Amino acid sequence: MTVISLKSALVRKGVTLPYAEAGYPNGTPVVFVHGLGDSWWSFEQLLQRLPASLHGYAPSQRGHGDADRPPDGYTPEDFASDLVAFLDVAGIERGLLVGSSTGGVAARIVAGSHPDRISGLVLVGVPATLADKPAAAALSETVQGLSDPVPRAVVESLMAGVTGRPVAPGLIKTMTDERLKLPARVWQGTLRGLLEADLGATLAGILVPTLVIWGDQDDLLPRDDQQAILDAIHGSRLLTYEGAGHAVHWEQPERVVADIAAFATQIARRATSGGR
Repeated sequence: MTVISLKSALVRKGVTLPYAEAGYPNGTPVVFVHGLGDSWWSFEQLLQRLPASLHGYAPSQRGHGDADRPPDGYTPEDFASDLVAFLDVAGIERGLLVGSSTGGVAARIVAGSHPDRISGLVLVGVPATLADKPAAAALSETVQGLSDPVPRAVVESLMAGVTGRPVAPGLIKTMTDERLKLPARVWQGTLRGLLEADLGATLAGILVPTLVIWGDQDDLLPRDDQQAILDAIHGSRLLTYEGAGHAVHWEQPERVVADIAAFATQIARRATSGGR
């Protein structure tokens, strides 16, 4: 298992993001971006399994986990701006972005707007859009009714159904505890930003190599949603994990790490061969 170090990055005044770092100094930089409600802990299993070819970073986004909680700034563009600042603070000149769930929205904004900083993009259970998703509408209704302290029972209900197979009880408890750290206003502001944004537009202009990972038992994202991503990003490729649900990286961390490492190797080979 790889040793994980905990650090922090001041990305702008009043916004410090704790992050986990693991892997070998000379490995390809990989930045993991979590979704709504999660924190760097969402990627703990991946960080522990990084091969020598990868060096991982997993920041907790503003308002999430133990990160600072500014009074506003919870749109996808705000999270993307923090992510670019994180690359600067962490000294990552060019890295591979791995976004899970709604974290993939901020990741693809950065990939489209700063292609010079991004070598490749991996989207793990990421929606093309939320506008047509019944689950998103139901989540919005639940979240808008939240008040502090957010009840554990509500958070536990939001965790239900995110995996297609059972995962370690300790993981579910950890992620539930992490989600309970979010005040109601962060839940509400973040989800409002996602629902009000034109998520389809965030898929435009992405020219970096892109890998899409999706579990075929994902109750939130149907196959045609993933096809919309493939159609929008030229040359993107889909890996389907049979039997896996929405949180693919919780269910099959070894395979996800192996696929990310193989993808990073392909990008490096393409770069040294002049893109051929």
